[in-house]
Amino acid sequence: MKSRFWNYIFWLIIAAAFIGPGTVTTAASAGAGHGLQLLWALLFSTLACMVVQEAAARVAIVSGRSLGQAILARYSNVTFVWFIGISIFLGCLAYEAGNMLGAISGLALLNLAIPQWVFTSIIAVSSFLLLYFEKTRLVPQLLGAMVAIMGIGLFYAALSVPADWSGLAFGLFAPQLPEGSTLLVLGLIGTTIVPYNIFLGSGLAEGKELRSVRSGLVFSIALGGLVSMAVLVVGTSISGDFSFERLYEQLVAQHGQIMGYVFAFGLFGAGFTSTITAALAGALTIKSVHKAGAGWTEKTGKFKALWATIIVVGFAFGVSGVKPIPVIIAAQAANGLILPVLTFALCVLCNGKTMGSYTNSFWLNTAMFITLFVTSIIGLINVFKAFHTMFQESFSFSGINQWIIIGLSAAVLLFTYFQVRKERKLNI
Repeated sequence: MKSRFWNYIFWLIIAAAFIGPGTVTTAASAGAGHGLQLLWALLFSTLACMVVQEAAARVAIVSGRSLGQAILARYSNVTFVWFIGISIFLGCLAYEAGNMLGAISGLALLNLAIPQWVFTSIIAVSSFLLLYFEKTRLVPQLLGAMVAIMGIGLFYAALSVPADWSGLAFGLFAPQLPEGSTLLVLGLIGTTIVPYNIFLGSGLAEGKELRSVRSGLVFSIALGGLVSMAVLVVGTSISGDFSFERLYEQLVAQHGQIMGYVFAFGLFGAGFTSTITAALAGALTIKSVHKAGAGWTEKTGKFKALWATIIVVGFAFGVSGVKPIPVIIAAQAANGLILPVLTFALCVLCNGKTMGSYTNSFWLNTAMFITLFVTSIIGLINVFKAFHTMFQESFSFSGINQWIIIGLSAAVLLFTYFQVRKERKLNI
């Protein structure tokens, strides 16, 4: 029982990685703008996240290779694997400042008369020290405690919202797209199924027992999904556009100052944990795709240099207040392609001969195909948005854009289906 408990605590790092300021913003905005109607998107993304994360961990454990090396062994294409690795690393670099600033947003709600650069420095130095001194047990415990505190507070606030059980059931199990909600739905899915989390989970699973990894991942992702749903429910009590300040004031008005403190600390925890996990995930991703990465440990100078680079760059942009717009645009476009590419690779790998008796079942393949189709749509939307931003144009998922994106996503799905059929025939 003790071993199982610590296993669950360890894997809370995955929930902490995707519950960041962006998740809080997107989920609360969905609740404020559309009530309970978009809960189904969080239910879908939580289940899809379980499917993808489990597949990545299974490949690493059964094959005995990191995810990047498993992909390289299957396709023998170094460029393909490095494209994935560098794109994810760039994404971690580009969004690290956002993680730090999100953490500061939580502290700012407390009206502390301390300059922003001081908080940014504390967050950066704390993240650096935790990773430098290899506190592999302390980090998951710390992240788990912060997620738990935020989750308990948000669950309490969500339960205090007047119950609409029919609306809750309808929102969860009857997919609907209210007018103007399409990009918000895709945002809810995109903030839950995160490319660097796939490498993070796979890297942490190496050398572990599959059964315990599965149970830990399912527990962590389910808890993260429930916290996201609680944020959405709390968001329904906000009138007008969402902001951290407005949600904070609403919680204080309804539940007292203590709930305001819980939310402020929880928002800080969400940003702080994402700061640590983004840096760690970026390092694990490059370790996975590098041919010499298998020999790297947490004590290796090259490994430390990778996560340190992410923290330093995030700190520099956080202190300066300058947003790395060109890097963010490039990272959005690249990461938009990464998620469906990774899902495609996992579909093929999980049906390969090297998986033996651990190949995908019919139902797992079905779940992965559905996930691939949705992530392809998300990915292509991010690419289209990035290009529109480059030319200073607004993007709308409608008209010709919508048909092109859906058509290309259907083509990706069909291509993957035939690749999986070919892979399974080779196993006979």
